Amino acid sequence: MSVNIFIDGQEGTTGLRILERFAGRDDINLLQIDTALRKDANERKKLIQASDYTILCLPDAAAREAVALAEDAPVRIIDASTAHRTNPDWAYGFPELSPAHREKIAGSNRVAVPGCYASGFNSLAYPMVASGLMPADYPVQCFAVSGYSGGGKKMIAEVEASDSAPEVHSPRFYGLANNHKHLPEMQAISGLSRKPMFTPIVDDYYNGMVVSIPVQAAIAGKAVSPKEIHAMFTEHYAGCNFVKVMPLLEEADMTALRISSNDLRDTNMMEIFVCGSEEQVLLCSRLDNLGKGASGAAVQCLNIMMGADETTGLL
Repeated sequence: MSVNIFIDGQEGTTGLRILERFAGRDDINLLQIDTALRKDANERKKLIQASDYTILCLPDAAAREAVALAEDAPVRIIDASTAHRTNPDWAYGFPELSPAHREKIAGSNRVAVPGCYASGFNSLAYPMVASGLMPADYPVQCFAVSGYSGGGKKMIAEVEASDSAPEVHSPRFYGLANNHKHLPEMQAISGLSRKPMFTPIVDDYYNGMVVSIPVQAAIAGKAVSPKEIHAMFTEHYAGCNFVKVMPLLEEADMTALRISSNDLRDTNMMEIFVCGSEEQVLLCSRLDNLGKGASGAAVQCLNIMMGADETTGLL
């Protein structure tokens, strides 16, 4: 038996990718809105309330409006915006973080899909804090590089324009006031007591990202070996379909290692790397900002909520 699904905002980058992942599925029935009425509150309300599941691919204000439009209808909502990610009444849509996260997703009527940078960050920071290998008050520095699709339609158009400025085709730092929109969930979900210092970089390729966290023994107050950290991550993510802890390399092989940022493009996979020494450890998480960092995560959460195989429609 199929369920009725409405995607509010399916014309955006995330919505279109979700539609691609629904191709060939016979367990869902997509409710379509007339293009001319896609911003009409009454038409959206009708489809939201007629659906079993509504997926929101909207700006924050419109996402909040959509939730209000649901009123008391028994619709289960998956929100890909920033609007509800730190709301304790909503499940945080990263099932691999812990059994409790997965259980809450499965039973919740409201699920917030994590941000792409936040997914990479929390895949590293949450287990480190939860295991006690990183103090909750550790002053975390995070550097990350992402493809330009993470900037949405405006940035995509800017980079792909025939008359684009030369500077858009080079790596660019941004969010330099340490006010990136993902920071609240990065701190709240990771369990850190201090806001991380986050330096994002956007580069001239479409999709894929690497998020990194350096951990220094001199600051943490203790040395923790890469072997110990790697063992913790291996246990934490054991049995996960979409999160893979990469083999721990010898120092010579680490020196030669190059972690490219778009190897996992168009998949829902995430890879965890542990590098360095007891004095300085570098943690890296590689994922697709449009996959595990957006549309793939939304579909994975939907599958879990439906009681379906979580890998359905995902690579």
